[in-house]
Amino acid sequence: MFEGQPQTEVDALIKANAEFRQLYNRHKELDKQVLDAELGVLPIDDVRLSQMKREKLAAKDKLVRMYDELHH
Repeated sequence: MFEGQPQTEVDALIKANAEFRQLYNRHKELDKQVLDAELGVLPIDDVRLSQMKREKLAAKDKLVRMYDELHH
């Protein structure tokens, strides 16, 4: 998600910022659920899968904005 960014900076932000940590964990959870759904391991309908993908993208966008605000 943070290609080109030092993982140590991302890890430090996860530890220091509760909102970032919560959103980061939610994104990881959604990423796993979407992958499982696409592989057929998690049986959900297309509407729910689409909602999960939109929520995951929104979480990623917010994480990137937060990261940029705190590091620039």
